[in-house]
Formats: sequence, structure tokens, C-alpha cells
Amino acid sequence: MGRIARFFWGVPPDPAQLPSRLHLPLAGDIAMGSAGLLFGEAPTLAIEDAGQDDPTQQHLDHMMDEGGLHAVLYEAAEISSAYGGVYLRVGWDTEIADHPLVDAIAPDCAAPEWRHGRLRAVTFWRTLEHPSGSDTPSEVWRHLERHEPGRIFHGLYKGGQDRLGAPQPLAEHPETESFARANGVDSEGGIDTGHDKLCAVYWPNMRPNRLIRGTPLGRSDYAGVEQLMDALDESWSSWMREIRLAKARLVVPDAWLDNQGPGKGAMFDAERELFAPLGMLQGGTDSAKDMYALIQPEIRDSAHLTTCSELSKEIIHLAGYSVQTFGRSGEVAATATEVHAKERRSFSTRDRKTGYATVPLSDIGEAILAVHSHVWGNRVTPQRPTVEWPDGVQEDPEALSRIAQALDAAGAASTETKVRLVHPEWSDDQVTEELAEIRREQPDRAELAGLVGGNRQRDQEEESENGGLQREGTRPARQRGQGNGRRPVSDQESR
Repeated sequence: MGRIARFFWGVPPDPAQLPSRLHLPLAGDIAMGSAGLLFGEAPTLAIEDAGQDDPTQQHLDHMMDEGGLHAVLYEAAEISSAYGGVYLRVGWDTEIADHPLVDAIAPDCAAPEWRHGRLRAVTFWRTLEHPSGSDTPSEVWRHLERHEPGRIFHGLYKGGQDRLGAPQPLAEHPETESFARANGVDSEGGIDTGHDKLCAVYWPNMRPNRLIRGTPLGRSDYAGVEQLMDALDESWSSWMREIRLAKARLVVPDAWLDNQGPGKGAMFDAERELFAPLGMLQGGTDSAKDMYALIQPEIRDSAHLTTCSELSKEIIHLAGYSVQTFGRSGEVAATATEVHAKERRSFSTRDRKTGYATVPLSDIGEAILAVHSHVWGNRVTPQRPTVEWPDGVQEDPEALSRIAQALDAAGAASTETKVRLVHPEWSDDQVTEELAEIRREQPDRAELAGLVGGNRQRDQEEESENGGLQREGTRPARQRGQGNGRRPVSDQESR
């Protein structure tokens, strides 16, 4: 507390002064950039040896796209970047959705229980409004949701600000009434999930946690840069304060002020165009312009800009990212290779984060399939999917098309190779369908390829009959343009 009190934001503001402290939300920008690196493009939850028509694979694809799982993962990535970790929870409500629901929960609303560094059980809580709608500070209602392997327990408690209180029937509050009348809920508020594991997972941002040694909790991207963020806000506030103090001010004599009457003071109209001559003595060298002064201090914008820029760069670097990721370098890379080179630190951090996120995403995918099979009883088979992460940066489609065109002109690649080059994210079935479509729309290419191949074979046969390759002056007449309708060519032209 003593260290925080010495921060720029730790000093209590003076209520007699106008608010002069400004916050530059670089922390939010870092969290959003981290989420964009991870889930700018949705990962794929893939079932091993499953085709496009497999119902289990189709359900996972539906959850990622139309089920909103991609958006939830993007939200979870922002929370994880700021808090050091996030919980993903699988639930269901047959009245509002025909598929499992996935939520992202901040870690300050959960009480985890660990065993060998793995999540064994977790209890989530939330504060509810008073059932009567009245504001009663001394009475606080809370909903607790405990996840254990195969079971979820719901509890309603009425207590105070610093105590949980006594349990209440779930039907006593509108927010928990639906749990009381749900199918399969026992007297303890428990319900089966159809999954022999937890329906909630913990996803750490990165480890280790530098503040709590030995904990399974993750580390925030802001760990260790709090003082620099505070200094950035102080520098930004100083810049804005200097702009406010540097406003132009005009100092005029009392004779220029318009008297508003007894007890009402006087004022000067800066927009007034005509003034009466001054009724006062004036020296021989005095003039009206010598009787007022315009004050406008110079703004040190360059010094403040340099300070804020250097602090921002250092904060972004210590958080594990490159400044190019946040568009602060002013340079635009032309190819994916240049992007990787300039943003090497960001992609290194992304690789570490995907390593921590792969296992939780596989667990949550398995829980989604188990809950869907238990609640709706469809043809979905509960099994553990694998997570396929997309590339952090995609090659420019125009550059890929130029490469494919060059390979086609050189005859150095087949049609399948060029299709896979332009569409690296496609599966084998999609590539096969595209090849069939190309053959259907461009049948003349296949005929041309056969014609060219036949001509080459015929030329080789003729060359073998004439004793192999001939010198320039002794080639057959057909090759020199004679006897085939073309004009004769000289040896120099043939060369």
C-alpha cells in the first residue's frame, strides 16, 4: 500500500481543483492485441479421422461459427491477458438455445481447488439483486455454482457484505428459480452433466506467476509494468495540463472594461469591434497597443510526445509484444515473412500462449460434446478433439496468385499443387472438389495438355530415328519450318 500511495494515481485528488488526471488505456489495447493474435482467425476443433459429413465434427464447427464459441474465446483471451487466466464454463438452457452454452468467467469470481497443478473442482459466485427489488445494503444475496466431475451444484445464500450467510431455497430468487424446476435437480441442488470430467476449465495466460510462487494461476501481461503505466498516465496528464495552461490570455487595463453596475463587476468583450476613444491622458510616445499584453506560453509538445512514445514502447516490449503489432511503427510490411521478422517477439508470445490454451480448449470441446449428447441425445459422440491453430499471419492472396502463375508458366507445378498453394487452409476433400470443378470448367486445358504431350512424344520418336539430337545445320527440314506451311528459317534464326 505504501508503494501504491507513491504512484501518480495513488495520491488522493484535491476536491477543490478541477479533474486533471487522464488515463491512457494502453492496458486495454494490449489485451485486445493479445486476443487478436490468438483468435483473429478461429481455431479448428477437429475429430480424428472424421469427414465433413461426420455429425460430431459438424456440431463442433456449428458451435465455433453459429454457436458463438469463437466470440467467447475472443472475450476469454482479453480477460486472460488482463487477469492472468480465465475460466471457461459449459452449461445449457433448453428454453433459449438448442446447443450447449459456453461462458468466459474472470478468475476473481471463482474459488478453485487444485490437485497436482490440475483443476479438481471450482466454485463460481455472483451477487444478485434483492428479490423484492429494494436496495438493502445489509442484506446480500449470492448464487454459488460448484463444478465437480460429473456434477454441478447450485446454491442460493442470503448474507451480508462480509459473510456468505445461510442457504436459501433456489425458488426464493427469480435468478435461480429456473435451476429449482430443472429436470434432474436433487434436493442438494445438484444435477448430472453426463460428463465424467469437469464442465469448467482454467486457461492460464502464461506461467509462472511471478508474484505467487508455486501457484497454478497464470501471469498477467501487465505484471511488472504497473509503474511504467502509471508514469505514462502522468506524462499524458502533464501534456494535457500544459495545453490547458497555454491557452492565450489577454491582459487589458481597467479603463477598457465595461462596468456592469454597482456590485456587478466589469467585463471585457473580446469580440467587440468598435471602441470609444479613451478618456485619459496619453504620453507622446504612448499608443493603445502598449496598454495591453497577449500571453500565450509555448507548449512542449515534442518533449511530451517523445516521453509518451518511449514509455509506450517499453511497456509493450515488457508485456511480450512488438510495437509493430499495435501499429505504432509507421511501417507496413509487404509479405508474411517481413511481418514475422518485424513482429518476432509478438509471435513468440503467441506461440507460448497457444501452448497453454491447447489443452483447455480440447477439454472444453469434449465437455461440449458430452453435454450435447446428454441433454439432447443427438448422434454426437463424446470424444476429445484436437486443436488446430491457424497461422498468425496470412500470405497476401495477390502474392500467392503471382507465385502460382509463375509456376504454371514454368510448368513446374501440377494443378493440385497450385490449388494447395493458394488455399493452404483447405482439407483434402475441398482440394479434390476444386480439382474436379477445374476439370469440368476448363476441359480444353486437359486436351491441350494431351496434345502437347503427344507432340513431344512424336518429336522424340523422330529424333531417335534420325540418330538423336542433330546439330543446327543438319536438323530435319520439318523442324526448320519447311514442309509444314511455315516460312523457311535460317540457321541463325533457329539458333
